[in-house]
Amino acid sequence: MNEAHLHLAINHFPIILPIIGLILLLVGGVLKSSILQRTAYMFYILAALLTAAAYSSGEAAEHFIEDLPGVEGKYMELHEEAAETFSWIMYILGGFSLIGIWVHLKQKSFGKWIGYLTIILTIVALFYAKETGTTGGEIMHAEIRTGASATVNTMHNDEGHDEHHDED
Repeated sequence: MNEAHLHLAINHFPIILPIIGLILLLVGGVLKSSILQRTAYMFYILAALLTAAAYSSGEAAEHFIEDLPGVEGKYMELHEEAAETFSWIMYILGGFSLIGIWVHLKQKSFGKWIGYLTIILTIVALFYAKETGTTGGEIMHAEIRTGASATVNTMHNDEGHDEHHDED
């Protein structure tokens, strides 16, 4: 397994785990289940830890793929900037989740407010998760880049694959 493969193997967890955490936190709130809410906070903490792993493996992955055909530095730079913002939000969410667990274990009266704030922070994190995932995909997948459909259609037609222009 090389550096790029390692990065690809772990980089989806920081995106998926907060979604699971959000579902657990919402269901736990509706059912008034402290166990579900604490489990949600554990998912957020795990997501923050895996965010650190994904972010740190990204630099090595960049050096591994930067000279591959079709890889443009501007897409790696956009991804790196999005990943840095997303990482900080996830670290904050992970720290906030530690507070959430403590609040639930100590049965503090402001526990529901920690839950509300965590939901809001999760929504912000998921927005940046989407940005980070999309910019990461754009590094190797030209077909998902902005304006790619026009480029792909032009390439498709230029290669003579358009059935309507074939001669009998």
